Amino acid sequence: MTAAPSLPPAPGAHVMLALSGGVDSAVAAFRLLEQGYRVTALFMKNWEDDDDEGFCPSAADFASARDVCARLEIPLHAVNFARDYRERVFTRFLADCRAGLTPNPDVLCNREIKFDVYWRHARALGATLMATGHYARCAPLGTDQALLKTSRDADKDQTYFLHTVDSSVLRHTLFPVGDLTKGDVRAIARHLGLGNADRKSSTGICFIGERHFKSFLRRYLSDAPGPIEDVDGAPKGRHDGLMYYTIGQRHGLGIGGPGAPWYVAAKRLAGHTLVVAQGRTHPALYHGGCLTGAPVWLPAPPAFPWRGLVKIRYREKAQACTVERAGDGLHITFAQPAWAVAPGQSAVFYEGDTCLGGAVISEATG
Repeated sequence: MTAAPSLPPAPGAHVMLALSGGVDSAVAAFRLLEQGYRVTALFMKNWEDDDDEGFCPSAADFASARDVCARLEIPLHAVNFARDYRERVFTRFLADCRAGLTPNPDVLCNREIKFDVYWRHARALGATLMATGHYARCAPLGTDQALLKTSRDADKDQTYFLHTVDSSVLRHTLFPVGDLTKGDVRAIARHLGLGNADRKSSTGICFIGERHFKSFLRRYLSDAPGPIEDVDGAPKGRHDGLMYYTIGQRHGLGIGGPGAPWYVAAKRLAGHTLVVAQGRTHPALYHGGCLTGAPVWLPAPPAFPWRGLVKIRYREKAQACTVERAGDGLHITFAQPAWAVAPGQSAVFYEGDTCLGGAVISEATG
């Protein structure tokens, strides 16, 4: 099961590993030791709003990380980046929600915290490389850049969340489990006797965890009620705020009656109107393309018009598209109409097993 790390082994090189307490980063630590690296683990605490309410998922995560380090005999440091996370990730997340978007804080967290604040802290502690438990790979490109490659386990590939990380940082990054499947990772953990071998994979908002989204958001944003209408303008009910819904959402709409289920088809900020369509195959849920904001490329943009593959949400198969410039952003045309294009989510581009970068969707078209 041994697989090469993202960069050639450098015996004795000091690697700072982001150890979360989960099985992926735990096995990443073991594999780095296998390759002869000097490994130091660093546990990040990035959320503390719930500490005084008895809800503190980071406490259990840190206990798990401590057990892993004791088992593998590697040093463990802990650092609190909660202020950075609030200022650089959570504040932006709330602003996007207020604007009626469907933001992806995991993408922003990787760029701003894990591969910026964390990397600078790692270097201050003497590390020359950093590592995480992400399912991804890197391919060196010259002396100061790297290409982002998809992982062996297509179902766990996390390049979608990594597409905004600077290629110069990727050049100093190791993804030790990128050539493994999740099953391989758990098998290694069991063989090592790690207590988190069968621990459930983390989900929910990055570093905040699984929450009832509406209840959680209400702690920070005030309700902004408005009408629910169908695509023809007929009233269907009331909603508490557009920020609580995303395009393609089915549950929680409070619309009964006969026939197929109802889905969110659009948000009209003027009038705070939530537009719904009946049936998953309703034409209002499909679009031929979308516009985006300014893209991020790894490391340089392709020639336009570009034809390749795009993912418009994480849990989705990449689809064929054509991409052209549109001002500072992009115009993406899908080869086949795409379902539930959600402004605020990322459109991420692929060519073979290489992630080229991506951009935030601003508007569905066609």
